[in-house]
Amino acid sequence: MIYFTSDYTTGAHPEILKRFLETNLSPASGYGEDIFSKSAEEKIRHACSCPCAQVYFATGGTQTNRLVISSMLKSYEGVVAAETGHINAHEAGAVENSGHKVMTVPQHMGKIDSCELEAFVKTFYGDDNHEHMVFPGMVYISHPTEYGSIYSKKELENIRKVCKKYKMTLFLDGARLGYALCAKESDLDLETIAKLTDVFYIGGTKVGALCGEAIVFTKNNMPEHFTAVAKQMGALVAKGRLNGLQFETLFTNGLYYENGRHAIEKKDRLVKILKEAGFEFFYESPTNQQFVIIDNEKLKKLSEYVDTAFWEKYDDDHTVVRFATSWSTSDEDLDELERVLKEVF
Repeated sequence: MIYFTSDYTTGAHPEILKRFLETNLSPASGYGEDIFSKSAEEKIRHACSCPCAQVYFATGGTQTNRLVISSMLKSYEGVVAAETGHINAHEAGAVENSGHKVMTVPQHMGKIDSCELEAFVKTFYGDDNHEHMVFPGMVYISHPTEYGSIYSKKELENIRKVCKKYKMTLFLDGARLGYALCAKESDLDLETIAKLTDVFYIGGTKVGALCGEAIVFTKNNMPEHFTAVAKQMGALVAKGRLNGLQFETLFTNGLYYENGRHAIEKKDRLVKILKEAGFEFFYESPTNQQFVIIDNEKLKKLSEYVDTAFWEKYDDDHTVVRFATSWSTSDEDLDELERVLKEVF
């Protein structure tokens, strides 16, 4: 079986495993106060050109989204997201479970349009009964989106303007941020993201780490007693070095970007292979996720050899599936996929 299901089907980059072994018997403080976490925080501040950034390490994406959103919103506020946004569609109501409503706006291959966002907020404040309603207190976007699409600098600036106008926090989910930053079409970098958002996170789980996400509060705006809040939600890791050491490694010698570039390079070859096999693309993204439309009977046959991710039903006879490359995708993986597709199709 060849796995193109997702970008977290393998373990961790060898450099991370090496560092774990090298430091395994070195005692360190707990709860993120260790030397590895402190070093990682400083490296991330430097990478973002944001010396005032406050960095906190969490273990997984859903945990991170719930922690950030619930700690930064007032009790009567909700978060605005694209209807396909991860917090709305694939997190089992984690945000709602914290007591905050997810309010949706239309999506355009996963992205929010700033004009539609402003129309949504204006409609809210134009309702004379809005004091009895859930206030839009935050805007959530992901970069890349669920469809692998990416925001341009101009699009992010426009969303930021709306957020500033209506005093909403802008939160960017960067679970796959490394792949967006390294996309050839990208004009965003960490420095720009830090300037335009109030909080974002750098995903490690899907970009070479065993686990871990680095939350970056960009305006000296980490909620008060954030460690206590994190502990209440089960997000405070006693052995904080687990996440800190991984990010220290990822942000040493450009490993995070190396992982991103590798996945994009393999994505380019994946697209070529899929096109040569006659696949119709539902969306050809600039990042590591690719979406194709496949006949259901052919999908059954393909599933005997290749593990892909179900995305959505296209019609009664066709399904949209996702192929994903990652930091660990090899030429051998792609060679085998090419061979299988030639034999099966």
